[in-house]
Amino acid sequence: MGGDSQAAVPAGGAVPAASKWLIAITVMFGAFMAVMDLSVVNVSLPHMMGSFNQDLSSITWVATAYSIAEIIMITMSGWWSTLIGRKRLFLASFAVFTLGSLLCSTATSFPQILTYRVIQGLGGGALIPVSQAILRETFPKEEQGMAMGIYGMGVVLAPAMGPVLGGWLTDSFGWPWIFYINLPVSLVGMFFVWTFVEDPPYLRRGVKIVDWLGIILLAVTLTAMQIVLERGQEKNWFDSSFILAGTVICLVSLTLLVIWETRIPEPIINFRVLKNVPLAVGSAMGLIFGVALFGTTFILPQFTQELLGYTAFKAGLALAPRALMLLMFMPIAGALYRRFDPRLLVFTGICIIVFSYYDLSRLELAAGFWNFVPALLIMGVGIPFMFVSMSTIALSTVRRINMTDASSLYTLARSVGGNIGYALTATLVARGVQIHRSILVSHVSIFDPAYVEFSRSVSSFLSHAGVGAAAAPGVSLALADSIVNRQAAMMAYNDVSMVFGILFLATVPLLFILPNRATIMASMGTPIMKSK
Repeated sequence: MGGDSQAAVPAGGAVPAASKWLIAITVMFGAFMAVMDLSVVNVSLPHMMGSFNQDLSSITWVATAYSIAEIIMITMSGWWSTLIGRKRLFLASFAVFTLGSLLCSTATSFPQILTYRVIQGLGGGALIPVSQAILRETFPKEEQGMAMGIYGMGVVLAPAMGPVLGGWLTDSFGWPWIFYINLPVSLVGMFFVWTFVEDPPYLRRGVKIVDWLGIILLAVTLTAMQIVLERGQEKNWFDSSFILAGTVICLVSLTLLVIWETRIPEPIINFRVLKNVPLAVGSAMGLIFGVALFGTTFILPQFTQELLGYTAFKAGLALAPRALMLLMFMPIAGALYRRFDPRLLVFTGICIIVFSYYDLSRLELAAGFWNFVPALLIMGVGIPFMFVSMSTIALSTVRRINMTDASSLYTLARSVGGNIGYALTATLVARGVQIHRSILVSHVSIFDPAYVEFSRSVSSFLSHAGVGAAAAPGVSLALADSIVNRQAAMMAYNDVSMVFGILFLATVPLLFILPNRATIMASMGTPIMKSK
């Protein structure tokens, strides 16, 4: 295999400090770009509607196509690394992602942009779990927390930075630039991978048979799931035969996939690694983490644009405070992992995040930029403590030979959580607006003293503004309707923040299943985990 047979961790000991950090920067390039392209496109969709002459329902397929392709490749990363080698997979994925980005920037029709986004997603999918596996093996056991802190700077900072960068590029230069910007970064990343990353000698190579049935079942399961989550709210969920059929297809194919993959010797997805309790529990917590993190990334730009009248760039900029704190506290959380029980750090992170969601759940329509900045700053402090420690625990007792498989499933859980987060947010907001509006409308009555006083005040104002007495009641009612709609939307957004806070609290019991620090360090010191 030539250079691919060398080890990322030399046989004589740990990776030299300079090489270690170069490898860390290299793999973070890939993870950051792949994750960011999930969110960077969201603020550009209204502009693409005009370019491709599509309505809002259709244009969201630009995001959906990438998500489906990416999540399929995330799941298959372990199998691909076995087939062609991890370094080759990383380089090939980077190349396909770069090609897809270039093609997306030149798209002139709707079918073209969808096809090119699929290509881009197929390239980006493997970059995320493979980068995590490489980092785990590059850093010694006492620096695993720092390794996950670096990884977190890529995969957690990227969704926060995406709307900011996407909004600025779209407003300043046009939507094609959200894809052009990938090219120089990806080329630099590919050069770094070629120069600094090598495959470890213990990585299993080659497959005797290709699991075609597994590939088909996987593609059907994930595609059906993504379509159901993306289109559920639009189609009114299970009132739609289309969504009902998609759900049945997803569940049946998932059941068959799990049964099939656990019975064949060379599966496309190694579900057997989920017998590792920390990995299984960490994946469950990662799913909830993905729901809330990506749900918040989706809901805040919507809230600021729809209710506060922000531009795309300013809406993205609203997430900047959280991104700044994430950047600052990821390495701090990684350093603290070496000194404290990681379960305590996860619990601390959960408490901080829950408090930030509580603060967000009390916003009002009069809120300005500095009203929600404190809550986002607090959230940016809490997320690193939960993410870094949780990621390190989840993979702490996994055998190195299974590291890519485990990283793929852990990443899959977070990605599926993100997709659920988008669907859950859209549903909660839509249903919440209906519920709150029905309650508020009941008070728009001549029998309600508050509305009578409001109507009198508006009529007086309109009279001074020159509006006739006959038209004043209608104008007053229309104004009341507008206020009711905005207040109902505000209350719905607040409800979503409260739900996300409760979801994080629900993960606390899982902490008691996770191993303590002594157990983790002991397992990481076993011969199978030592650097060769």
